[in-house]
Amino acid sequence: MIVWLAELLSSHFTFFNVLTYLSVRMVFAVLTALAFSLWAGPKLIRYLQSQQIGQVVRDDGPESHFSKAGTPTMGGILILAAIVLSTVLWARLDNLYVWVVLFTTVSFGAIGFMDDYLKVVRKHPDGLIARWKYFWQSVTALTIGVVLYLTASGDAQLTLVVPFFKEYMPYLGLLFIPLVYFTLVGSSNAVNLTDGLDGLAIMPTVMVASAFALIAYLTSHVNYSHYLFIPYIPQASELVIICGTIAGAGLGFLWFNTYPAQVFMGDVGSLALGAILGVIAVLVRQEFLLVIMGGIFVLETVSVILQVGSYKMRKQRIFRMAPIHHHYEKKGWPEPRVIVRFWIITIVLVLIGLVTLKVR
Repeated sequence: MIVWLAELLSSHFTFFNVLTYLSVRMVFAVLTALAFSLWAGPKLIRYLQSQQIGQVVRDDGPESHFSKAGTPTMGGILILAAIVLSTVLWARLDNLYVWVVLFTTVSFGAIGFMDDYLKVVRKHPDGLIARWKYFWQSVTALTIGVVLYLTASGDAQLTLVVPFFKEYMPYLGLLFIPLVYFTLVGSSNAVNLTDGLDGLAIMPTVMVASAFALIAYLTSHVNYSHYLFIPYIPQASELVIICGTIAGAGLGFLWFNTYPAQVFMGDVGSLALGAILGVIAVLVRQEFLLVIMGGIFVLETVSVILQVGSYKMRKQRIFRMAPIHHHYEKKGWPEPRVIVRFWIITIVLVLIGLVTLKVR
């Protein structure tokens, strides 16, 4: 929106040209999302408290979590509102990728909102029934996959980029649609499983989104993309802005979510953020990099799969509690130690992921 206004005014006042630069818009997108989060956060927390929309704590969880019962949840609304507002203000709205990400944000956010609403407002312990949650996630992900397949303007948008191989980039064709499905649904649920400690999910999300901002810029630049042997996708440039809004909104939310948390994001935030990372990875053709850089999300998911599978087959548990962050709590690690160490691991994984762009 502001880009359109700046272009309109620049014919009369050349100063407004600066607001059309991608780097400038990204900085303002970060600051806008951050400022909105810091301004609206206390208001949302007070509203959630007044409505008694508080966290429900598992009876079999770590004892240190019992004191968290009643802490306001559904704070993910703040994150999504900041992302949408800042994106609409600073991104070019004639870019299809912008609308794909906004659709992903609102759709998966709505699924998470319904789950949270049923849990904490309607007092249904299980929230949205699992099969219905997966059904709507699947419908949304497949819709996005079909739209991206039908609107692809070249082979570059439908190729699979494999880390460490610069010559091997197979054309996916229709297989692109199931890849989108598994990426979005898998990423959405992986972040959701990770969101169990104060700040544990949001900071890795900020880190991965920040890395994807750089990747989106390289992908949208013809010289850099050719140099790095990655697909050249001009439309990806506006994803730089969206990744900036995620970073700004995430840092603003972390202000209130850091240990001890004043608010939790709930499924409305975690399901949407995971899906956003997934769709950005798809749009820049870097699904494997999402697996590498989001390794903490993968680890959390795998720990749950192994725990459930082991118990069903052997009636024995591998971990003291899953997801794995609870395992370390059960071993006696203080919550801040688990959180910060997982952050450190994410920093390392993000750096490794970025290095793979050159080591090919």
